[in-house]
Parts: sequence; structure tokens; C-alpha cells
Amino acid sequence: MTFARPDPISDLDTLPRMPAWVTTARAEILEDVVFLSGAALNHLHLVLGRDEVPQALLRDRLALRAAEACVAFSGRSERAGELRDAVHLLRLGDLPGPAGETCLACRRAAERPVSIKALGRALPTIDPGQIAAWLDAGSGAPVTRAAMVLEAVLREAPRADVAGLILADAALAQAFGWSHLVPLLAPALKRADLRKQGDELRMACHRALISSSFEAVRQAAGLVRRAAHLKAIAPKLRAKGAGDAVEMFLTRDAVAPSALPLPDRAARRFCDRLVDLGAVRELTGRDTFRLYGV
Repeated sequence: MTFARPDPISDLDTLPRMPAWVTTARAEILEDVVFLSGAALNHLHLVLGRDEVPQALLRDRLALRAAEACVAFSGRSERAGELRDAVHLLRLGDLPGPAGETCLACRRAAERPVSIKALGRALPTIDPGQIAAWLDAGSGAPVTRAAMVLEAVLREAPRADVAGLILADAALAQAFGWSHLVPLLAPALKRADLRKQGDELRMACHRALISSSFEAVRQAAGLVRRAAHLKAIAPKLRAKGAGDAVEMFLTRDAVAPSALPLPDRAARRFCDRLVDLGAVRELTGRDTFRLYGV
């Protein structure tokens, strides 16, 4: 029997890819699916421990995917671009609307180290004591624990999909010893999966985590390359406050020029300069109210 060698580490691709057999194997029984999800999560765990991965940026980008899925579960049609607009183009006193609230909840849940206080900030309508009780409903291995938390939330609050998925991801993070929640379950679960219970729900969570771990690793690899390029050109940026501005791009999915620590015109020129250098992309395709991201 021969085994595939790990991908070589190079300046352009420093993260090993997930083995193909993890995502291509056809597993029909729970035991096999558990094995594959364990392999996928172990690979993701190793990737998340790499210093070159821009962790906050990765979590923010995954949170946007999670928000898009949660919005779809509620029957709404907003996609990633519209969700970005909903949270980045708010003015003081504006309300983000249902889709924007979902996006804010997913982003806030992943911003700070996992704690009841941080989760309460993401889910302000839920009592912290209830959050703690739901998290305590999970036990056992990481995915089993996450599935139990999701089931407990949806059993007591059938319409609390967003809260259930956030707390299930929080339980997974706690079980793995991750400091921050990594949004994984929502993008890969189906709406019908949220009504399953017991072993059926556990099987759905294992399947979801195989594909979502693969996607998270893929995104991490791309962000490592793009973040390295941005860091490499940062010394060439002469604008006052450029260092702080670069740091914002390395930690956020999207940045509006008005959010940068630069005067308005200088901020727009700074963003255009980064686009010209291939360090960031303009995300909206608009002439005004633009957003930029790595």
C-alpha cells in the first residue's frame, strides 16, 4: 500500500491540503462518518494552530458564510454581498434589519474568546443563564456535544436556529480547546437537519463538519497567501496610519474606507493603491459606498 505524501511547504502554499480521501470517501454508516469527520476536524485543528493563518480574518469570513446560511434557513434571500452592506453601511441610529441582525450575531460570536459574556453580546435577547444552561446540555465527544447543544436549544426554542447553531459551534470550540468560536455548522447543514434529533442529528453534524472543515482549510490557505502579500507591501505604504489600516484588513472580512484611521480622501486613495498592488479587492462592484477586503 502506498500513501500520499503531504504537500510540500513553500513560500506560496505553507498549509498542507486536507487529504482527498477525507472528502471523497462515501460513508453510509455512523461509524464511518464519525471517522471521517474526526480526520477533517483534526486537520482543521492543526491548521488553526499555525501562526501564519490570519485567525480573526478567517473567523470573520466564515461568520459571513454562516450568516448567509442562517438567513436562508429563515426563508430570506439575502446573500453575502447584501449582508456585508447591512452591517458595514449602517449609519448611527440605523437598524440593520433581520438579515443584518443575523450577520451581526454570527460575527460577534466569533470576535471574542468564547465565554458566556461574549455569547450574550452576540445573542442579546437571550438570558446569560439560559445560554449557560444550553451549553451545559452537551457532553461527550466534541461533535456529540455540539449536536446535543443544538438539539437542546431547538427543542426548547424551535425558531432559535441562529442561537442553536452559534451555541453548537461554541460547544465544539470548547471541546477542542479553541479560544474562539469557529463558525462551521451552519454553512453545511440543511434546513431539514435542524429538525432531526438523536443519532440522526449527530450524523448530520458529522457530515456537515467534514465539508465545512474542508472549506475552512481551503479558505485559510488562500488567506495565508493574500495576507503574506499584504504584509510584504506594507512597508511601501507611506500614508500616516497605514500600519493600523493594514491591520484592519488582516482582521476583517470587509473594510469601508470611512472606517480606516485616515482622512476620507486619503482613505479612498489608500484603498485604490492596495487594489493596484493586488493586496486587496473591491468587494461590491459599485462606484460609491465601496467595501474592500483581502
